Amino acid sequence: MAGKDIVVLGRLADPYGIQGWLWLHPFGDDPLAWAEMPIWWVAREGEPWRECKLKSLKAHGNGVVVLLEGIADRTGAEAMKGFLVGAPRDALPKTDDDEFYWGDLIGLDVINTTDERLGKVASLIESGANTVLRVVADDGLERLLPFVSAVVLAVEKDTGLIRVEWGSDW
Repeated sequence: MAGKDIVVLGRLADPYGIQGWLWLHPFGDDPLAWAEMPIWWVAREGEPWRECKLKSLKAHGNGVVVLLEGIADRTGAEAMKGFLVGAPRDALPKTDDDEFYWGDLIGLDVINTTDERLGKVASLIESGANTVLRVVADDGLERLLPFVSAVVLAVEKDTGLIRVEWGSDW
């Protein structure tokens, strides 16, 4: 499946225990709902996606752990550390008008209120308090903009723009 057809939902992190479980770092706010998707897609960044069946997913402490078919022990789990987890766009629920999948924001141009282009969204970071847009300008300058309503005024997916209240010299 082509990378454009897959929405990245999270990343597999450290192994948990000795029976093949892995911590999941979700890029969203409801990872327990992903248990309804029996097939996940996994890949290292830049590599082709492949199907992987979900055996189990559960909340544990302050996080989420997953068990994927074919991973029977800690060694197998260690080999999966860092893999991205995704799903085909058509398998995902529609978002509300003010909700976005991270993959929909990556690549959008960021323009401020004086129509200055600040760059493109290169990635997003979950900071705990809020999500942060990592915006990279053509000259390589990086800006970290909080994805909050006081900063992000509008996301216009159809025109490929995010309008922000952020000075180019900040």
